[in-house]
Amino acid sequence: MLIISAMPLCLLSQNTDRMVTPNNEKYNLEKLYEDMYSYMISKDTESLGKLLEDEFVLVHMTGMRQPKKDYLKAISNGTLNYFSCEDSEINLDIQGSKARLTGKSKVNAAVFGGGRNTWRLQLDLDLINKEGSWLITKIRASTY
Repeated sequence: MLIISAMPLCLLSQNTDRMVTPNNEKYNLEKLYEDMYSYMISKDTESLGKLLEDEFVLVHMTGMRQPKKDYLKAISNGTLNYFSCEDSEINLDIQGSKARLTGKSKVNAAVFGGGRNTWRLQLDLDLINKEGSWLITKIRASTY
């Protein structure tokens, strides 16, 4: 078991391979979180979809459950608009081929027709390693 807590994360712009080795699981998961937000902001749903397992579900802070297809559609059609993500902090718990990542970030967004605001957003991600790549199986959103 590898537990990493309170890791500050600076969002990088470079894309790198996300293959898992014993020495870079921490990096791979931090990079996945960074890439996820980058794709959400740029509305790159094709790349974002590759980070999500087919059975992925997002549980919004209201309790609404959004499966992968609906989540990606909401990003592409402007129901969910993300503009920036900064000051991220990550807690990781890696246990073999499963991981739990809790990310706390200040996210500037306008969602479901509401006004644009900066939210202190916490995302709890469940992840699984399949064939050497980490995939997000579930995200639970809340504020902190």
